[in-house]
Amino acid sequence: MLEEITPLILTYNESLNIHRTLQSLTWAKRIVIIDSYSTDETLDILYSYPQVEIFQRKFDSFAAQCNYGLEKITTEWILSLDADYVLSDELIDEVKTLPLEFGVESYQVRFKYCVFGQPLRGTLLPPRKVLYKRKKAIYQNDGHAHRVSVEGSSRLLSGYIYHDDRKPLSRWLWAQDRYMGIEAKKLLETPASELSLGDRIRKQKILAPIIILIYCLILKGGILDGWRGFYYAFQRVLAEILLAIHLIEAEKFKT
Repeated sequence: MLEEITPLILTYNESLNIHRTLQSLTWAKRIVIIDSYSTDETLDILYSYPQVEIFQRKFDSFAAQCNYGLEKITTEWILSLDADYVLSDELIDEVKTLPLEFGVESYQVRFKYCVFGQPLRGTLLPPRKVLYKRKKAIYQNDGHAHRVSVEGSSRLLSGYIYHDDRKPLSRWLWAQDRYMGIEAKKLLETPASELSLGDRIRKQKILAPIIILIYCLILKGGILDGWRGFYYAFQRVLAEILLAIHLIEAEKFKT
């Protein structure tokens, strides 16, 4: 099935990550990159892979970038990846043997979050639809994130994707501050009845950082991962604190 798949990746200053992602895609005949005008060495790395085709578009939203990418692909199947995703060998082998006619329109994949290249026991990342039929899919914004809506049945694959982001803390803080501003806007503008339990807790500001710390270290086993587990837990706590600050700021200016 591999020859029927085109990987789709969004990039912006991903020079510390993109090489590892592309190394796990050497089987692909064509890789479509939607780049938001990177200013680091990302483009130099991309141009070193002959199967990569780059389209540049000014970033407005993740969903818009992805939907633009869908228009550039002609194969039946798309493999949608972030620039810090690395396919495991087990997942590649599994996809290679998938039947073309199976009545399935999309496949979900689980993740293993990595800290400095080392996979953790647990993660907050849920399975995502990353492999799907092009004509059945459309992307929609969801707070600071985005999700793909795919018509038809879906199946969970057994192989994993490694989420291995090596960008420095300063870049992570910049991104999280931006993401949580968007997330705060979503929480404040969505009726409470339409929010999930988790989002209702996050909207209260105080409990979410404490719950996330316990969840990451105890329920997800991060304490057994040593300093890497604490690093990940502290990242998630800091992200929730940033969200709480954005909520307070938005509510203050609103009044």
